[in-house]
Amino acid sequence: MIELCGITDVGLVRKENQDAYGVRELECGLAVCVVCDGMGGAAGGKLASRIAVDTFLEELEKRLRPDMDAEAQKQASAEAVALANAAIRDTAGQSPQYSGMGTTLVSAVIREGEAVVSNVGDSRAYHISQDGIRRITKDHSLVERMVDRGDITAEEARRHPNRNLITRALGPDVELECDGYVCPLQTGDFLLLCSDGLVNTAADQEMLFEVLHGDSLESSLEHLLAIAKRQGAPDNVTAVLARVL
Repeated sequence: MIELCGITDVGLVRKENQDAYGVRELECGLAVCVVCDGMGGAAGGKLASRIAVDTFLEELEKRLRPDMDAEAQKQASAEAVALANAAIRDTAGQSPQYSGMGTTLVSAVIREGEAVVSNVGDSRAYHISQDGIRRITKDHSLVERMVDRGDITAEEARRHPNRNLITRALGPDVELECDGYVCPLQTGDFLLLCSDGLVNTAADQEMLFEVLHGDSLESSLEHLLAIAKRQGAPDNVTAVLARVL
């Protein structure tokens, strides 16, 4: 069994929450969760992330079957991401106020033994267990490229002035490439999906501690949000937490 919980908050600086998330337990026994971080003006960013979440979940549910292996699930997720991208682009083309809107996306299809994770942009997925915390996804961002080249450290990237510049997103990209990962899961393991509003304010070890020591998924997420707010929460903060029972 999979337990799911999500939280989203406008933070302490932004006037509007442009993040969105969705969780769904499917009749086929799979659980699906997704986090999106919108961009492109207040109205556009909020709409883009909502379209992405709703379209992705709807299209993925049509495609998933309990007998699918991980590669088939990755393909189904990529197709759902592509359709979400098309839906955002279609809406953006209908009104000048939505021109250029877009969103990141990170998702997981979870079943007993493993999760299939997909991402576009810099929203992240983490695997958390008694052995520690491990980032599953790789950011599609300018600073991630700089880290890869050795120009800056991962810690410097968290504070870099260009940390919000992403190189891949739903909406702006016509032909969108979606990365996919397979993460083995054991009973008691956690999967954390989050927007960069949490990543840039809470350290990995803080996330590890709050998830492992929380009384419930909800309390763990509330404690993570509190950490973000103690650090000023300059951006919207969104996270989904899953636990394998």
